[in-house]
Amino acid sequence: MSLALFLSTLLITLLGVAYVKGYDIVKSRSQERLPQFYLIMAAVRIVLIATMIVLVILFTEDKAETREFVLYTLILYGLMMVTTLVLRH
Repeated sequence: MSLALFLSTLLITLLGVAYVKGYDIVKSRSQERLPQFYLIMAAVRIVLIATMIVLVILFTEDKAETREFVLYTLILYGLMMVTTLVLRH
């Protein structure tokens, strides 16, 4: 399970960095496209996080570890959302 936690942390970190860097690029080139960028990134983040959670639920037999993983991932997701919004808004 520690590999899943590491990969979850890595994915969420990479998604946060991609949002911050992408926001800077879109803002410098075409500010009117920022709402579109935000919606696309939100959809990508939700799909990737949901897919990761579903895969762990399907392939993990221990329900207690699964609950801990889902809770950990959702907390990290919330933290990433707050951090990226504070940094770029």
